[in-house]
Amino acid sequence: MRIHRIETGKVRIRSNQITKAEGITPKMLKVLLDNNWSEWLPIYAWAIEHPEGVIVVDTGETHKTGKRGYLPRWHPYYSMAVEFDVRPEDEIGPQLKKIGIDPVKDVRKVVMTHLHTDHAGGLHHFPNSEIFIEQNEYKAASGFTGILAGYLPHRWPDWLKPKLITLPNAPYHSFPRSLPVTSDGKVMIVGTPGHVAHHISVIVEIENINYFLAGDTSYNEENLLNLRPDGVGTRKSLKTLKSILSFAESNPTVYLPSHDPQAPDRMEGRRIVPVYDGALAF
Repeated sequence: MRIHRIETGKVRIRSNQITKAEGITPKMLKVLLDNNWSEWLPIYAWAIEHPEGVIVVDTGETHKTGKRGYLPRWHPYYSMAVEFDVRPEDEIGPQLKKIGIDPVKDVRKVVMTHLHTDHAGGLHHFPNSEIFIEQNEYKAASGFTGILAGYLPHRWPDWLKPKLITLPNAPYHSFPRSLPVTSDGKVMIVGTPGHVAHHISVIVEIENINYFLAGDTSYNEENLLNLRPDGVGTRKSLKTLKSILSFAESNPTVYLPSHDPQAPDRMEGRRIVPVYDGALAF
């Protein structure tokens, strides 16, 4: 089994989105009024080569974000708080082909951590895949109410008929709800609410190392270690960060959020979250 990291362009956002700011001002207003931009951040998606077939986690962004009219500029977030830098060749489809994976023929399953555009912009590359979306996340992201909440459901492919899932009350270590993606249990979905109410993450176990494909549970490992929620999430963010750290204390874990510039070094060096209390020898 093998994981491929795929950078589908870059994004930059307001600093108050990365780390929650103090004060009673509504969270989104704190983001919109922030004068400070983040550095340009990667937009990662992941492809898992498993004996049961290729599994993609998130689909990254599309170059169409750079085309006039694609993003709803009437929406304050898109007009004031986010910028994208994505070329056609950055999209997940062309990049998979470069490593010998045909997105149409070879990708059996796609798991969406959530449906924000920088995770769902590449859905159109997978017309023949079984696409797993958390049921309530799909509902929240759909229709005009979804657009108001910052999603772009009108940009999803017309053919999209996802497999809507609800995680059962099946504990997996520190996570109360989980669902196996593969029959061997080496690829697991766990509930990680916070960034959005029904966010999910994927844990991949390879040679006794757990690769935590975290979506937007935090924007970087530093915020995980310091239990700092992001600036747009729900009240469950802190509980989820604590659950991830609890998991990493008992299981050697490489933490891989979707926008962390340090993720490549940790992935390639198998650098585990520095809270693991077991003994590892490489």
